[in-house]
Amino acid sequence: MSGAVLVLGGRSEIGVAVAERLVKQGRTKVVLAARRSADLDAEEALLREVGATEVARAEFDADDVSSHEQLLRGIVDEHGPIDVAVTAFGLLGDQERAEREAAHAIEIVHTDYVAHISVLTHLANLLRQQGSGRIVVFSSVAGVRVRRANYVYGSAKAGLDGFANGLSDALVGSGVELLIVRPGFVIGRMTQGMSPAPWSSTPDQVADATVSALRRGRRVVWVPGILRWVFAAMRLVPQAIWRRMPR
Repeated sequence: MSGAVLVLGGRSEIGVAVAERLVKQGRTKVVLAARRSADLDAEEALLREVGATEVARAEFDADDVSSHEQLLRGIVDEHGPIDVAVTAFGLLGDQERAEREAAHAIEIVHTDYVAHISVLTHLANLLRQQGSGRIVVFSSVAGVRVRRANYVYGSAKAGLDGFANGLSDALVGSGVELLIVRPGFVIGRMTQGMSPAPWSSTPDQVADATVSALRRGRRVVWVPGILRWVFAAMRLVPQAIWRRMPR
């Protein structure tokens, strides 16, 4: 517990909620990395209120993949080893716009897939050098079987889930562990104005499940757990019906 908790996507509701729970378990140092990091006063105040003695901020642009290695190495040099790294950044995007504008489709896939590949590769290298540490990757049930209603976002999550699974295998024996979190619809800022889907959850519920899975050394966690069985059954739904499924 001597290492830092790093949240890449430092204003993410889920990412901050995970950090809050880890602080309550005894971590005292948190690094929040985000664009406009000077505006993270509320997030820092929350973490200090629950017991963090050091809350640092780092300027992080997920889409600027050329900056990732230097940023992460700088965080380790300044704040010491990373205990838990949470990749909590992402872009839901606008499906209808993405179908009309290739640039927007590429923007979604770049943030939700390409940027994650960069961050996760550099994180894995750093933590291998440490010989310890854990990485939390937020996938989504949207990537388990991609739906017509949100296929751009879903395809990015499908790619991320596959990459994270492979990376998890590659890390076996290194002292580094990777947890894949597969939430369903999350009711929060990112989905504001959208009708919740069945078996929705809140950022707090996702954070509770994530921290519990970390404590138990799990490789994958579904939130809520019933979605694991729901999507096992949904793989059998004929494509003619599946394409009509809502987001």
